[in-house]
Amino acid sequence: MSDVRPRRIWAVVPAAGVGRRMSSRIPKQYLALLGRAVIGWSLETVLADERVAGAVVALGVEDGWWAHEDFRSAKPVHRVDGGEERADSVLSALRYLADGVAGTDDWVLVHDAVRPCLTTGELRRLLDAGLAHDGGALLAVPVRDTLKRSGPGTVVAHTASRDQLWQAQTPQLFPLRPLLAALEAARGAGDVVTDEAQAMERAGFAPLLVEGESTNLKITRPGDLPLAESILRARRAEQGEE
Repeated sequence: MSDVRPRRIWAVVPAAGVGRRMSSRIPKQYLALLGRAVIGWSLETVLADERVAGAVVALGVEDGWWAHEDFRSAKPVHRVDGGEERADSVLSALRYLADGVAGTDDWVLVHDAVRPCLTTGELRRLLDAGLAHDGGALLAVPVRDTLKRSGPGTVVAHTASRDQLWQAQTPQLFPLRPLLAALEAARGAGDVVTDEAQAMERAGFAPLLVEGESTNLKITRPGDLPLAESILRARRAEQGEE
């Protein structure tokens, strides 16, 4: 019997990292940001669009923080065990969805747990453009700064051209089954992929670049957290919430 359920979109949030570069005993996705955990901001935004049916969060096997989060949503939020690498966590979530939760034609929206400053406008643009493109799509920003390639001793070896270069962000939007197959194939070949778009490129797809905002930063180092706080405070002020 064929699966005749209408196409849905599922958010996939890899959140098994420990964030060693943050120099914190708490994983960076659970650090406090304006009174709530970073991951709460990220989840809230991706679930806000009516086209997103729910989310799957891939957590570390020994994660002791998620159970204490007071994240509430009218949409289902599933938990699965993640892995050591980002691709392992995304694969775990995709397998969970493919094993009966999602329909044959469903899509996934993979978003970093530590990108709390995504806007609903960016998400809407990505979904509008990406769902009409068979190869999927990702948010990205054109590289604006001059790029230097280093040589031995961290001296400049040469200046690299920034023409047609983009800095990839998340969310990244792809059909569930092709993305699952692409990640499985990369793993089987022993190839390391650092984002979902790379796996799809390797499988012969050409994902669409949808221009995002530089404020959609990824919290990686200690200085990123106060910057994210400033961005969110400014938005609240613009919306009259402060």
